[in-house]
Amino acid sequence: MVTATRSRPPHRYIDSQREFDAFLKRVSKEPLLAVDTEAASFHRFVDRIYLIQLSTRRETAIIDPLAVHDVAALSAALGDPEVEVVFHDADYDLRILDRDYGMRAQRLFDTRVAAQLLGEQSIGLAALLEKYLAVKLDKKHQRADWSRRPLPAEMLDYAAQDTRHLPRLRDIVRAQLETAGRLAWAEEEFQRLEHIRWTPLDTNGDSYLRVKGARLLSRRGLALLRELVHWRDDVARELDRASFRVVGNEALLAVAEKAPQTRDALKTISGVPSRLVDSRGDAFLAAIARGTAVPEKDLPRFPRGERRASDAAFEGRVERLKTARNEAAQRLGLDQGVLCPKGTMEAVARAMPRNLDAMAAIPEMRRWQGTVLGAAFLAALAEPSPAEKRA
Repeated sequence: MVTATRSRPPHRYIDSQREFDAFLKRVSKEPLLAVDTEAASFHRFVDRIYLIQLSTRRETAIIDPLAVHDVAALSAALGDPEVEVVFHDADYDLRILDRDYGMRAQRLFDTRVAAQLLGEQSIGLAALLEKYLAVKLDKKHQRADWSRRPLPAEMLDYAAQDTRHLPRLRDIVRAQLETAGRLAWAEEEFQRLEHIRWTPLDTNGDSYLRVKGARLLSRRGLALLRELVHWRDDVARELDRASFRVVGNEALLAVAEKAPQTRDALKTISGVPSRLVDSRGDAFLAAIARGTAVPEKDLPRFPRGERRASDAAFEGRVERLKTARNEAAQRLGLDQGVLCPKGTMEAVARAMPRNLDAMAAIPEMRRWQGTVLGAAFLAALAEPSPAEKRA
C-alpha cells in the first residue's frame, strides 16, 4: 500500500483572478473535471464555500474564493455537456455551489452513488481509494477550519486529495458498473442529481424545537429554551462562530430545566463556559428572565407528530413490498435502502399500480427500480392480506 503523500502530481494554489482565469482557459478543453468544495459550518455561523478543488486527469488546482472574487466562469465548465463532472457525494456540494454562486452542473458522475449501486459496504472516499487505488488518506483535517487564512500547506495538500484521485476512481467504478449491467442505473441517478438546488431552512423561529431532548421539557422549559436558543444564535451570528461553539444544546437544556437566577448558579451547570458567563452573563440571565416571564396562556407546546389513521390493508401491502425488496436486495448484493427506500414502497402501496406502465408513472419510482422490482412488486400487490380479504 502507498500513502497519498507519495508519487502524486503537485497541486496549484490559486489565489488571484489572473491565475484562476488562466487555469480555466487551460483546462477548458478537458473532457473530465473532478470537483469538491470545503465549507466551515463546523466553525462558522455563516457558512460559505472557502475552497474549491478542481482536478483534470493531468493537474489539480485549489481555488481560494476569498481571494478570487469572480468565480462565475466555472459555471460554464460545470454546465458544459461536453465535460463530465465528477464528485464524491455530490449532494451537498451541488447545493452550496447553487447557494453561493448559482452554479449548476450536468453530465455528472458521483463515485459514492456508483459504489452504493455496486453493493460496496464502505462508501466513503477514503475507504474506496484504499480499496481500489491502494491510497491511504490522512483524515486528521476532516473537521478543519477552512475559513482560516493563511491555510497551512498540509491542509491544502489534504484538500487536494479529495479530487486528485477521483478521475482514476471514476474509471474503475464505471467499468465495474458496466460489467455488472448497472451503468444505466447509475446514469439515471446522476441525471436526478442535476436537479438538486439549495433549499433554505424555514425556521420560523422554531429552531429550538429541533434541539434533541426539547420534547421532554415542560411548557415553561420550552419557553426558556426558545429564549436561550435565540440569544445563543444572536451571539453566534455576532461572532460568526458555529452556535454549538458558543454553548452546546445539552447545556441549554439543563439551563432551561433549572432556570438559574445568578451568574454563580449558571457556572454550576455542566457545559456552560465560565468565560461566556463572565463576558455575557447579564444577557444570558436576561434570556432566562424572558422565558420565565412568558404568561401561562402563551407558553409553547411541543408539536405532536401527525397521526395517520391506521390502515391495516395499506400496511400489509407495504410489508409485502418490503419482503419482495429484501429478497431482491439479497440476490443483488445491495443495501435494502439503496435498492428501494421505504418512502418509495409506501408510494407504490398507495398508488396500487396494476401494471408496469402504471408503476413507472409513480414519481418516486426510478426506471431501473421498475426493471428490477416491477414484476415482484406487482405480484406482492396482487396478493391480498387478511385485512383486505375481510374488506
